[in-house]
Amino acid sequence: MAKTLAEKVWDAHVVRKGDGEGANAQPDLLFIDLHLVHEVTSPQAFEGLRLAGRPLRRPDLTIATEDHNTPTLDIDKPIADLTSRTQIQTLRNNCQEFGVRLHSLGDAEQGIVHVVGPQLGLTQPGMTVVCGDSHTSTHGAFGALAMGIGTSEVEHVMATQTLSLKPFKTMAINVEGTLKPGVSAKDIILAVIAKIGTGGGQGYVLEYRGSAIRALSMEARMTICNMSIEAGARAGLVAPDQTTYDYMFGRPHAPQGAEWDAAVESWNTLRTEDDATFDVEVDLD
Repeated sequence: MAKTLAEKVWDAHVVRKGDGEGANAQPDLLFIDLHLVHEVTSPQAFEGLRLAGRPLRRPDLTIATEDHNTPTLDIDKPIADLTSRTQIQTLRNNCQEFGVRLHSLGDAEQGIVHVVGPQLGLTQPGMTVVCGDSHTSTHGAFGALAMGIGTSEVEHVMATQTLSLKPFKTMAINVEGTLKPGVSAKDIILAVIAKIGTGGGQGYVLEYRGSAIRALSMEARMTICNMSIEAGARAGLVAPDQTTYDYMFGRPHAPQGAEWDAAVESWNTLRTEDDATFDVEVDLD
């Protein structure tokens, strides 16, 4: 049976298939390739591990950055706000205790959690990416299945490197044509949301397709995938292409040499097959 891009990535990560179909379907258990952590949704998850006496399952697939409650001025001084200071220090203590790589304030690689992955080459096509933040869908611009998760799910990923998720429906967002001067990716996604509604994507993974999407930069694609959440969707993604590879090439954690060539060959298979069927298709000129 022909598959969409989202279905291909999902199926490649199933550790255990859930029972039942339709409304009675039980969750699948998916392997998670990359877990991004920040200071707001992780404290209770780390505490859960501590209380249960569990280690972090895969520190090598976990990376943390300080990004939600961080000042932009005087970062070398103590954080003035007590709550923010406490959250940042708690993250630092937890990362040290559990062996998590952390990019702290002052580190050149510290930044917004949705941007650090792409900039470092950690986010790659075909991956499953999760973070305790709804806008993790940003990473879908690389052809990754990227989802925001709650704190209890953060703990589950920390403990098992898996996530229990119910099957989703698929929606194609076909955007054709050429953007006029002054019109940006933000306008595209706002037009999509206006068309399907702020809850129109609920229960769906959206795949953005068409000539207008292919013409966008990676930053613009990230903008569109980021705001899939404002349409109520579980995730949004764009198939990888040469624009994706040009952005990724040479980044610190991207494959190098022969491994790069092999990776690109594999990533080129991450396409929705011509005869695959979406549950819903939406057209935008």
